[in-house]
Amino acid sequence: MPRNCIRETSPKENKIFLWRMDLPNKERRSPENGPRPCCSSLKMFLVALSFAYFAKALSGSYMKSTITQLERRFDIPSYLIGVIDGSFEMGNLLVIAFVSYFGAKLHRPKIIAIGCLLMSLGTFLIALPHFIIGRYKFETSIRSSVNSTSILSPCPLRSASVLSTGPSTSSVPSAGCEHESRLSMWIYVFLGNILRGIGETPVQPLGISYIDDHALEENAAFYIGCVQTISVIGPVFGYLLGSLCAKIYVDIGFVNMDSISITPGDARWVGAWWLGYLIAGFITLLSAVPFWFLPKSLPLPERRLAKYSPERTSFIKDSPLLEHKYQADEPANFLEMAKDFLPTLRSLLGNPVYFLYLCITVIQFNSLIGMVTYKPKYIEQHYGQSASKANFLMGVINIPAVALGMFSGGVIMKKFKLSIMGAAKFALGTSLLGYFLSLFFFAMGCENANVAGITRSYNGTDSLYKVDSSLLASCNAGCQCPEANWDPVCGENGLTYVSPCLAGCRTSHGSGKDTVFEECSCVAGGNQTASVGQCNNRESCHRVFPYFLALSVITSFIISLGGTPGYMLLIRCIRPQLKSLALGFHTLTTRTLAGIPAPIYFGAIIDTTCLKWGHKKCGGRGACRIYNTTAYRIAYLGLTLGLRTASFFLCVLGLVVLRRHVQRQERNTLANGGTGAAAGELQALRKEENNSCNLDQCPRTTDYDPERETRL
Repeated sequence: MPRNCIRETSPKENKIFLWRMDLPNKERRSPENGPRPCCSSLKMFLVALSFAYFAKALSGSYMKSTITQLERRFDIPSYLIGVIDGSFEMGNLLVIAFVSYFGAKLHRPKIIAIGCLLMSLGTFLIALPHFIIGRYKFETSIRSSVNSTSILSPCPLRSASVLSTGPSTSSVPSAGCEHESRLSMWIYVFLGNILRGIGETPVQPLGISYIDDHALEENAAFYIGCVQTISVIGPVFGYLLGSLCAKIYVDIGFVNMDSISITPGDARWVGAWWLGYLIAGFITLLSAVPFWFLPKSLPLPERRLAKYSPERTSFIKDSPLLEHKYQADEPANFLEMAKDFLPTLRSLLGNPVYFLYLCITVIQFNSLIGMVTYKPKYIEQHYGQSASKANFLMGVINIPAVALGMFSGGVIMKKFKLSIMGAAKFALGTSLLGYFLSLFFFAMGCENANVAGITRSYNGTDSLYKVDSSLLASCNAGCQCPEANWDPVCGENGLTYVSPCLAGCRTSHGSGKDTVFEECSCVAGGNQTASVGQCNNRESCHRVFPYFLALSVITSFIISLGGTPGYMLLIRCIRPQLKSLALGFHTLTTRTLAGIPAPIYFGAIIDTTCLKWGHKKCGGRGACRIYNTTAYRIAYLGLTLGLRTASFFLCVLGLVVLRRHVQRQERNTLANGGTGAAAGELQALRKEENNSCNLDQCPRTTDYDPERETRL
């Protein structure tokens, strides 16, 4: 049937127009808000929500980029970093169910604005320890003296009493340790991240449900895909900010950099981690501003109104669901909402499709969160890259591939008008393909660094894997060496030694990074000299690293393609009035069962692969200095892919249940309606799936059934 831009209106369209004109005045203006400003539109809300997503993603990714900096600054192991990282999800756990349920009935934009303010405050709190803690003092066995040609011998001779008592240690507590042991500065980071989690709670469930309530159904997937894409662009800038700050020394401006003998590639280097949190906090603060000027609800789109027959006008006006979706809500009664909470939650969990989807995403999020949290550290430790370079590569190579994949997934779903079954199959297919490609990561191994007394014998021939055992040998037995210190030097024979003392060096000249150690009895051959820092002679790592990056980009893109269709599956498998609660409870569950435990047990397993631990100046184990890279690779990749393997068994079961669910919906619709309204609705729905008319010029008049759970 031809369509013209100017045509006569039918009686049915006239009734729809009159019904719209008869909407309550509060839909257009209210005494409380006055006339709605021009910016009160869905597009303005999309811009504001996208900026909020960008801000929260930037600060969240910056947290991931600083895990090694925080480990070294506060001398804590990886599992404790996992606790700090999981504290964000703990904050969500405290309030997300109530915010999602009650917030959907209140002024959603203003609740999102309050959340952004709390996120900003939490981000500033994370940076606070830098301003109340002392200067960073890294482990070193020598003193750097600028403009000096000679310093104390790195190898002090042992006395007879020391020779009889055994190896020397540096575990004797320093002065002032009683006060310091009671004050763990990482607690401020922990509490700040909890506050960030509380503030982030309303952004996703209330923002996504607000879009889905006011957008046309055929555009909802595209809009959500755009917002999710912006949320993935945020980590690009977060990791780039992390890369920049990791290059800057933590106490820049307060110390003489010429006296610093370590470089950004050293295991003791700590960058200006606090600076990025100040920047991220300010950006998050700005993101709260637009939401204060957005309305509680938006006018119903013209073509969405055209889907309702005038015979159902009275039902729409009286329906609490549609009143919530299409006009401003009345002030909510909290007591009535509280009484309705548990029955509503029971109804939601009684949906088998939703319950299986929840189980699948919990397992896959365990794999994803653990992998993303420790991926920069994996690049640092396994391939010998600095924290700055690892963060830079994550920001400019890996994250853009994820953003492109999520955006492409939304475009594909809109272009091909994927049904709920089509979306499920597409998401499963992309996940499987990415999984099989990820298996090739096991083949991209890298050998361990050659460290005397830990991975190699002192003569450099035999392979060792000693964990915190004695590092003394015949060549350094005459030196009184503190074995707990990590102050590596590179011998001219290509072997790394834990410290100049353990290398048997007698003299040195120069200062800072230019210090050269001489007469090193453990360095076989040549002039017996050693320079500051670890040896960089892992050639096979440099050859395989570009292939690792290329495969990482490909797998990230393929897996991300199914992100938006999978998210729309979550929205379409539930009744509209349960949408906000379903999104909120899904976020609550995944963050409780995946976001909190995954970084902790991933970190604990990674800690088991450590070969040399640092020591705190007040005693006790600090951060790890060197890992067994082979064991690290097997533990990290094995745990990541093992969890995804388990999820695929549930995916198959979920696909079967979803198919039966869709078929049952079709039968029930035909049986209840016969040849009446329900059958007409099903026919209209099928016609809508196959109709190729231009949606911008051809409004549909499909009947609406508020109990329809899926778009068949």
